Amino acid sequence: MTPRDTMELKEELIRAQYEAALALLTGFDHAPRLAKATAPVRVEERSPGLGSRPRFRPTTPGLTTRPTTRPGGVRLVERVEAGSDGLVSPAQAAVLHALRRAVAIALAMGETFAAQSPLGELKKANLEGRLPDLKRSEFSDLLAAEALLVLYTFANATAYLLAPHLGPLAVEVGTVDEILTDNAPLALQGVLWELDQDIASFATDEPRLAATVSGFAEALMEKVALRAQTAPRLEAFTSASWKVEADGLAIGGFAPARARKGSTITMQFKKPHEVVGNHIAKYQSLRLAKMLMAYDFERKLNPFAELGGFIFTFMGDGKPGTGKTTLIQMMAGLLNEYCTNAGYPFRYQNFSIDQIDSYQGKSGQNAKAFIDTVLDPGVIGFGTIDDIDQVAGKRGDRQSSAGQQEVTAVFMQAFAGAGTVVRGNCTFGMFSNYPENVDDALRQRAGARFLVDGPQTREDYIDILSLLLGKTHAIPLGDHDLFAAQEIRKAVAASYDGHARPQEAALLRVWDKVAADLGPLDTIAKIGRYLKAIQEADARFTGRAIKNITDAVKVRAMDFELPDEWMEQPDLFLFKPYEDKLTMIRDLMTPITVEMVIQEVNRYADSDFRYADTSDEVAIEGMVREYRRTEEAKRRWMEGKP
Repeated sequence: MTPRDTMELKEELIRAQYEAALALLTGFDHAPRLAKATAPVRVEERSPGLGSRPRFRPTTPGLTTRPTTRPGGVRLVERVEAGSDGLVSPAQAAVLHALRRAVAIALAMGETFAAQSPLGELKKANLEGRLPDLKRSEFSDLLAAEALLVLYTFANATAYLLAPHLGPLAVEVGTVDEILTDNAPLALQGVLWELDQDIASFATDEPRLAATVSGFAEALMEKVALRAQTAPRLEAFTSASWKVEADGLAIGGFAPARARKGSTITMQFKKPHEVVGNHIAKYQSLRLAKMLMAYDFERKLNPFAELGGFIFTFMGDGKPGTGKTTLIQMMAGLLNEYCTNAGYPFRYQNFSIDQIDSYQGKSGQNAKAFIDTVLDPGVIGFGTIDDIDQVAGKRGDRQSSAGQQEVTAVFMQAFAGAGTVVRGNCTFGMFSNYPENVDDALRQRAGARFLVDGPQTREDYIDILSLLLGKTHAIPLGDHDLFAAQEIRKAVAASYDGHARPQEAALLRVWDKVAADLGPLDTIAKIGRYLKAIQEADARFTGRAIKNITDAVKVRAMDFELPDEWMEQPDLFLFKPYEDKLTMIRDLMTPITVEMVIQEVNRYADSDFRYADTSDEVAIEGMVREYRRTEEAKRRWMEGKP
């Protein structure tokens, strides 16, 4: 996508539409042409004693096929305020202000489009009765184009302005049907009529009001964007972009502008020294947090992503209680602190089992919304999927629900699909106690593996005991240097050295055989033969595994920690131009060595063999238990048989 010059949509042009926008929200009459009314028809008060008579039905040929629905009064202000107890609540006021602002922005956008296209002159000629017959087709096309862009801008602005007021509740309003493209004013009346119907049907209480309006805006954007794909005369709108400075709203064709506001995080953050053990996982989390901060909001790109050392997805696995949640709290806390210091918007989202829905397609929609929220290029994002073995189902597993299968498909497409673009502004972490239960293809989309094994050494156990006891005791520490074992550099070096040879028994057999045949693995050819031997032992070790290994090696080549001063004083690095950031990072890079490659091959292969062995062992144990049950049942049945 080529960069486009962004123009400002003037505030005075928007405010000039406030009166017209308020008039639309206050009241107008509309007879639906495409949609059917779902809310009760408003009955106007009549004087006592006045009877009613049947509606006149025309008998003129042709008229009987026309819609006979009478125009109904649409009064959105009254509809929104109907749920109050006499005074408008802050939530209702926020919705009304957002709707007025969104309608005004949409009308201003329509005027801008008319001024920059032939539509403005054609409108003038039509009013003066001098529109040539040859121009009528073009005039109709331009009116339809204006209607579509006004509808999309209205929905886009509404969703954007309401985003900070939304809670966890989501409302599905279905499709939007009353989309009229005769002209922009009629188009707005049509969708506001349908919004009035949806508020009456779905906004049964105040918390559902903003969710209903936001859900309607999302559905309207989706429907209009599909119509716009085949509509002519939209070049003046799709080839440029505008920005509403007061709101920070970017309008760029038929693409949604996500609200660039970081959510307030309610979480008990952990400091790095409070994460005991897990040295490699902790070290890589610390570095990844600083890598994310190198993201350039102007270029929409991270130098680490361009140089090849960025971790877009990772998987943390370990036994229950080894510190996966603590690791999440540490990384989220670091990012929140760094972003607060730099004034960057930070967004943390977790996808959990409660977002799996029994309604067909809803689970996939929830997963897609989670991905889109974290991917937003206007924020620093951190997304986690805790207990991913419960959230995403294995393909072909009859025990997985349809919702879990939908989630698996969405995650696979998002993490390494044909349309995946890694900008370097966000990362996704998948965590599990039982990674062998995760679909193989989805697990391979984790670019890095974090073994979360918790405290291991005597020093680790002393540190964690002291940490968890706190300071409300008088027990002496004894002969121990508190937290000295948690010095990451020293611990990580020892952990990496431990992967000079494989740790899993099955992989160790492959290593010994290759080493006996080839000697030291000190060339690319020898390492390649080792990789082929691994593939022969485990067919799931594919080309994607090699890519993940080489990505991890590139991360090791960036085995440096951005100085803390760069995070504390943003002018030293964070606020510098993109090219300067790239140069500064290149200067810190270290050369790739054979030892790095061997260690990363063994780390990755160890994890794959560990998953496979555990998965097979669990399956075998399950079959053995089933056979024992069958035999015991058979024995009891035979004993009871007369």
